[in-house]
Amino acid sequence: MPSRCPLLCRLATLLCVWALCQAHSDTELPPGTPIIQLRLAGDKRKHYEGRVEVYYNGEWGTVCDDDFSIHAANILCRELGYVEAVSWSPSSKYGKGEGRIWLDNVHCSGQERTLAQCKSNGFGVSDCKHSEDVGVVCNQRRIPGFKFISSFTNSVESLNVQVEEVRIRAISSQRKRVPITEGYLEVKDRGKWRQICNEEWTEMNNRVICGMYGFPGEKGYNTKVYKLLAKRRKKNYWDFGVNCTGNEASLHGCKLGRKVELKGNTTCEKGMPVVVSCVPGRAFAPSHAQGFSKAYRVEQPLVRLRGGANIGDGRVEVLKNGEWGTVCDDNWNLKAASVVCRELGFGSAKEALAGGRLGQGMGPVHMNEVECSGFEKSLTECYFNRDALGCSHEEDAAVRCNVPAMGFQNKLRLSGGRNPFEGRVEVLAEKNDSLVWGTVCSDSWGTMEATVVCRQLGLGFASNAFQETWYWLGDVRADDVVMSGVRCSGTEMTLAQCLHHGKHLHCPRGGGRFAAGVSCSESAPDLVLNAQVVEHTTYLEDRPMYILQCANEEHCLSSSAATATPSSYRRLMRFSSQIHNNGQSDFRPRAAHNSWVWHDCHRHYHSMEVFTHYDLLSLNGTKVAEGHKASFCLEDTQCEEGIEKRYECANFGQQGITVSCWDTYRHDIDCQWIDVTDVVPGDFIFQVVINPNYEVAESDYTNNIMKCRCRYDGHRIWTYNCHIGGSVSSESEESSFPGLLNNQLGHR
Repeated sequence: MPSRCPLLCRLATLLCVWALCQAHSDTELPPGTPIIQLRLAGDKRKHYEGRVEVYYNGEWGTVCDDDFSIHAANILCRELGYVEAVSWSPSSKYGKGEGRIWLDNVHCSGQERTLAQCKSNGFGVSDCKHSEDVGVVCNQRRIPGFKFISSFTNSVESLNVQVEEVRIRAISSQRKRVPITEGYLEVKDRGKWRQICNEEWTEMNNRVICGMYGFPGEKGYNTKVYKLLAKRRKKNYWDFGVNCTGNEASLHGCKLGRKVELKGNTTCEKGMPVVVSCVPGRAFAPSHAQGFSKAYRVEQPLVRLRGGANIGDGRVEVLKNGEWGTVCDDNWNLKAASVVCRELGFGSAKEALAGGRLGQGMGPVHMNEVECSGFEKSLTECYFNRDALGCSHEEDAAVRCNVPAMGFQNKLRLSGGRNPFEGRVEVLAEKNDSLVWGTVCSDSWGTMEATVVCRQLGLGFASNAFQETWYWLGDVRADDVVMSGVRCSGTEMTLAQCLHHGKHLHCPRGGGRFAAGVSCSESAPDLVLNAQVVEHTTYLEDRPMYILQCANEEHCLSSSAATATPSSYRRLMRFSSQIHNNGQSDFRPRAAHNSWVWHDCHRHYHSMEVFTHYDLLSLNGTKVAEGHKASFCLEDTQCEEGIEKRYECANFGQQGITVSCWDTYRHDIDCQWIDVTDVVPGDFIFQVVINPNYEVAESDYTNNIMKCRCRYDGHRIWTYNCHIGGSVSSESEESSFPGLLNNQLGHR
């Protein structure tokens, strides 16, 4: 800074380049307490968590995790202006720091006002490495009245914005619009809402505000209206400006601008309060407060999200050469994650997730070591290492995006459950010109409908759908049915977007104890069939009828087998199935252990009605033969390295498929076939569907279906072009299966 004298610069650097940031207090620190500055650093984090870094003696350094405790984390978070700590993390969870390790063996009682008051080995005395750098997660609520105490006015710009809350306050003519996309920007500081002077406000600042509120971009607004309103209102300006680069996930990540001189009505004389106007994504077009009519559909051909419980969450998948693949988490950070979020019509990214946190994908890993500037229109425009190989699906990258506040959670509630994740579904509906709470008719109520309810409430995935809720005593004033005939595809953002009866309700059993209910879960399984195993193991076998009696009892043969003689033969199209659980929780049968049915012929218990269904279709989609795997043994045949098997059918054992394990049904076991005895030779489509009745809730049903091209010449059979649903582009799907225009499955 050439305009500053060198002496002042050196003094500022030696004492503290950054302003001292701490909770406001009338009492001073004891004499001799070292003056330090704290910050949270590292990638893949939110603004209220990160690696602990300390500025002391003119140098930034880290803190070792030895003897660190929640007491120390609480002191640290309060010193940064947060109400308390949530947790702390050892072993450089937020990456290794650089420079000195300033503090080691930190002991805090919890009463200290600064980390510098806690006992330790002394500043700079440590035997740790940066692999032991400690991190903390603070409660994101800020201390009311928290403010900056700055020793150097020229150093304020280095600080991140630290305010209690941020909001866009719409003017009266726009307050009924949902979502709110335009209005005055206000920050809550020291318990009061304050405006920001727009004299030095930039487009990059607008971009950050819109992103944190779930909008991909910003636009202009009618300045005359806001100037006129500003003149009429008493203004209460914040003490500082704001300086954002445009890549921050929220205002808290931006630096403070210059300190504003507060001069009553003449403050910000050449400007007015900041106004922000944002452009919502296509799925969130503003509507009136009464409702939201359009279903959620991301129309984006190159990038998509899969496996997330909530809108804007999911594993990142990219389309390349007609095939969908995942992104490796090497170098994955908030900049790249925000590019994905904005590309899909959301705001900036709240989190950049690594390590397959939202489930593992199948197929290729298309991108590795992704580096984005943050301003690309698509993730496909970012640099990535085309030569880097060796990433497994355990390293699949994912995102959680900021989405607009649509008020969905206010239109629905769960009542009577033992915890917030379960209960009778109650809907806020209009009745006799007033809004009343009522129940949902349980006729045809199933997993898909429960999935939409859990998503709308932000409670994750559906784990169960209930058609009777007599054991949950809800509000008796809400017993009346206000919604019936509900049918959901599973992609809707709200229950109101699903098909349902209009004003003329029809519910024979009524509400009350027969009302619809759900239980939700933060995680869910995800079954995926290995298409290559099917393709490589398909063959024909002619098998005599007299050794197919057990299979015939389970209806695994075509209808003509009913009149077949014991000495006749059935022609079977056999294949192996390898079914992986790529989700975040184990796949378990819905039926309780005591309700499983013993099948004496095959000598095992049936735990599901139909687990897989097999169809042979003509090229125009007409069914020519079918088969199914009835309720049969579910167990861990094999698991990835380091994962233990948990389920085994022997001795009436527990059934299921553990996360990162798979259940293999070999080609040589009963019912692992389609009876093609009556099929005329030709070209066909072979289709396998797992969990076809959605009996067990999963995080993704699109990959439960597998299709192959199939040729049968009367003597041999071939399968080729096998792939799971959603693994290729729609164009590739149509060219391979011209008679099947979609992947949709009828259910129930």
